[in-house]
Amino acid sequence: MKKISLFNLFIIFFYGVTAQTIVVDSSKYPKPVNFTTQQDHQNMMQQLGIKRLRPGPNANENAANPANYDEAKANPCPELPDILTTTSGKKVAGADMWWKERRPELINAIEKELYGRIPNKIPNINWKVKVTDREFIGRTPAIVKQLVGYVDNSEYPLLNVDINMMLVVPTNVKGPVPVLMMFGFPSFPAPAQPSPADLEKLNTAFKELMIKNDPSMKVIFDRYPAYSPITRLAGANPFAAPPPGDPSPTEQLLAAGWGYLTIEPGSIQADNGAGLTKGIIGLVNKGQPRKPEDWGSLRAWAWGASRALDYLETDSLVDAKKVGIEGVSRYGKAALVTLAFDQRFAVGLIGSSGKGGATLHRRIFGEAVESLTSSGEYHWMAGNYLRYGTSESGFGAKTGCDLTVDSHELIALAAPRLTFISYGIPEKGDAKWLDQTGSYMSTVAAGSVFKLLGAKDIGVSNDYLKEKMPPVLTGLLDGQLAWRQHDGGHTDAPNFKHFIPWASRFLNYEKKAAQ
Repeated sequence: MKKISLFNLFIIFFYGVTAQTIVVDSSKYPKPVNFTTQQDHQNMMQQLGIKRLRPGPNANENAANPANYDEAKANPCPELPDILTTTSGKKVAGADMWWKERRPELINAIEKELYGRIPNKIPNINWKVKVTDREFIGRTPAIVKQLVGYVDNSEYPLLNVDINMMLVVPTNVKGPVPVLMMFGFPSFPAPAQPSPADLEKLNTAFKELMIKNDPSMKVIFDRYPAYSPITRLAGANPFAAPPPGDPSPTEQLLAAGWGYLTIEPGSIQADNGAGLTKGIIGLVNKGQPRKPEDWGSLRAWAWGASRALDYLETDSLVDAKKVGIEGVSRYGKAALVTLAFDQRFAVGLIGSSGKGGATLHRRIFGEAVESLTSSGEYHWMAGNYLRYGTSESGFGAKTGCDLTVDSHELIALAAPRLTFISYGIPEKGDAKWLDQTGSYMSTVAAGSVFKLLGAKDIGVSNDYLKEKMPPVLTGLLDGQLAWRQHDGGHTDAPNFKHFIPWASRFLNYEKKAAQ
């Protein structure tokens, strides 16, 4: 007989269970559209009057239509839109003009051309704490809360959106504590388990239940009287010596007196084009396809993060003025979008975000605009973004050079808050495709706004065409805008030991032991 751990033991026998089914008259609502990704992509092309898109380049340098990795060809339009010049040509004279005139201009353009607009009316969310557990994570005691955010679907009950997240807060420090929100897949890090006495009671009851359901089980249990079908999970010994190398990022956070929250992007919005008529985008659109200026998945994930922050503002364990946002790759893009649009977030760790994140759109190095417009990644962006990968349409052809905004301005929207741009190295898997240099140029250019608002940038001039990316492992961490390229792969984990003290210093947070 196979042993069953408590962590994997679910309801095996059901007695007297009745289910209530809520019947919805679907005839009262628009029928949901169920496009494939290809059909949705084609629908958006038709709305925009696009006949043909340029194909995205191949990451393999030896394949047909290879990506460009020649820096001499990477900047076909090297002059970036000037962050500190308004659309009417006025120079931004000071912080007041930035906040009242230039920043709203940039938000409008970035929404329209890149990430899409959030609808004016979005259903409310009812957050429920599903489980509260006391755990021991590494050497740190913690409270762990499993939460579900139920989005009100009363206006379109044909779709459900339930947002999943997990909050972990250390209990050995004086609170409330800073929290780093991370895009990922929530799970209990170290579920608390029954004592030996409680486990014996559970095994006794479970055996009785099995025998009641199938009397022949008694013969088996009599044959193996010492057998216990339910066992404890093998857990780490908190008194054992730590393993070699850096602890995990989450253990580092807890050890520094931070909490963390993991939110599941897929429970907010699917990471594919077929899901655009579902998730929160589909719910608001009542199951119908997007319009060209509607939000894409990156903006939807950022919206979900903001709703999670709404909850954190109600939790007494959390210092809601010291909440950060983190992500890697596509979730690094989403983290930067979150930080840019929601000024309540105090800090961001933007890992290996590439095109659609910190890297300049108009650069042609590795991943290109066409990589996002012509492939399965278009759903990240607003429909309007497809125009910049167009070779034939009613409005002609467009490239990234036709964009009136770029990623340096997205980073600038985060100013003067703490913004840490992180990358690894191609040799370890953080591919050249991501264009680390393009992200560094973007960071350099964004620094002028940090300075305007009285903050420090990475400590170089803002001449993005002349400044050279520093050597690997050179941290530019003296200001509220930071850059560091570690010597690992497609992850930001190696930078956590630099990020945490940097963020704690600027947030004036010092870990204090609980009384």
